[in-house]
Amino acid sequence: MQELIQQPTLPLSRIKLGRNPRTYFDDAEMQEMRASVRARGVDTPILVRPIDDGFYELIAGGRRYKAAMEERGESYEMPVAVKYVDEFEAEEMALIENIQRSDMSPGEEAVDAAKLVGRCQGDREEAARRLGWSVQTLDSRLALMNCSASVLEALNTRSIKLGHAELFAAFTKEQQDKLLPVVVKEGHSVADLKKVLERAACSLSAAIFDKVDCAGCPHNSAAQAEMFGESIGTGSCTNRACYSEKTEKQLEATAAGLRDEYQTVRVVRPGDNHTRIQLVADGPKGVGVEQAKACYACQNFGAAVSGLPDSLGNVYKGQCFDTVCNMKKVAARIKSEKPSAPATAKAAPAAGASKAVNAAKGDKPAAAAPEATTVSESDRVKAYRVALWRKALRREVSTDVALARQYLIAIVATGQARCIDGGPVTTVWERLIDDKPAVGDFGKAASAASQVQSDQQVKLVVAMTLSAIQGVDVTYLTQMCRHHKLDLTKHWKLDKEFLELITKSEMKVVADELGLRAAMGADHFKKVFAKSKAEVIEAMLTVEGFDYVGKVLKVLKF
Repeated sequence: MQELIQQPTLPLSRIKLGRNPRTYFDDAEMQEMRASVRARGVDTPILVRPIDDGFYELIAGGRRYKAAMEERGESYEMPVAVKYVDEFEAEEMALIENIQRSDMSPGEEAVDAAKLVGRCQGDREEAARRLGWSVQTLDSRLALMNCSASVLEALNTRSIKLGHAELFAAFTKEQQDKLLPVVVKEGHSVADLKKVLERAACSLSAAIFDKVDCAGCPHNSAAQAEMFGESIGTGSCTNRACYSEKTEKQLEATAAGLRDEYQTVRVVRPGDNHTRIQLVADGPKGVGVEQAKACYACQNFGAAVSGLPDSLGNVYKGQCFDTVCNMKKVAARIKSEKPSAPATAKAAPAAGASKAVNAAKGDKPAAAAPEATTVSESDRVKAYRVALWRKALRREVSTDVALARQYLIAIVATGQARCIDGGPVTTVWERLIDDKPAVGDFGKAASAASQVQSDQQVKLVVAMTLSAIQGVDVTYLTQMCRHHKLDLTKHWKLDKEFLELITKSEMKVVADELGLRAAMGADHFKKVFAKSKAEVIEAMLTVEGFDYVGKVLKVLKF
């Protein structure tokens, strides 16, 4: 990223407003700033970035810009600092610059912190580091994201305190909006609201877990109503800790059931609303049909399970968990489209596009998982693939002494000797010589080695080569496999270990690539894939008459 380049001034008419994370400006503070600008102008430069046609976009300094525009007008020469960044970097800079200001509302901080967490792909520790906050501080702000829009607005305008908002976050948004006007109008304290919250029990009718055990539980308000003259009514749980624990277990169970279908499945918490977006092909937020197909195989594509009060337990399929990447793909799709000719009448959108737009606007559960078009190169698949390469290459080299010696020389000559693990070599040494090598004593080791028979030396050379193959990095290993012209068809056939690493949707890709779908027949294939993942795996590995030997998947090749 380039250094700041100071420019004396730019007329306000050439500066366009960007997205300002700050939504509330204190009237008294703005009056003071306007008076200062009116009297002496603006001394501190605002931060801008160049855009098209000689214009600049404001990144930071919104209040100075607003005061100067109101007091000095469009022709005022505003001191600026120019930063050459794209729109995504500019937005992040604006987020961090505003969020670190001491007079920013906690509600505004919550919204912008949530967006930064999204840019960090859900990594809260990284987001906290960028903000200079502790993770605990970040989490306390993100918890405010469960507040309704009206509660956040009341917090931003200082109509309620932070303590009020933190308590409101435990209610559903509908409950918040009903209670907020009462709290504001009657001036209830944080302590007053806390008493209300403590009296509010958990609704069993809204529970997502199995309530069989709740029937006879003493914390069930139905049982309390039978025992006491005063009760909070029936159908509620007064043991919030137990209720929360059961809810969490159910959320995790729901997520686990989706992992057969998707590469990534996450439980959505307060503050996670900017860490995901519904992937759509068409419409204003569409990435394009071809790009969408590629996205289905991405590690950042998957499903979300809601842990939020308003949508507890809901499942949202077809989610992209890299919002920045999604924005860039949408921008690339828009840029690639040619401007359409002016139309005399407004055409009705196509049915598919209309559905895509609606899906993008709303956060409603998608009905079905889209089919994968490739097997995703997940970390687990990559690890499996590399282990296969090492095992196959070691197996072939171990049977050819001359080749093992040749490869060992090449490994040492190219600076890869550090990859030789002494452990396996020591094991072979002990087995052949019936004595341990003298650790740290070169003279003793050299004397012992001089007594080793030539055939034993050969075995030690092979052991060192095999140890090196096991230890070299993946890039070097790939070179070795290509030079060796390693034939994986001799060393691999479809197995349970591999199938357990991928989703059912990806298994269909495997079935097509290996010819299993055709061997099973369309009807039987369809019936099989309607079953559980374990049953699908068993069926794919036991297709009668199918020859599994000699077929290797593209994703496993080097």
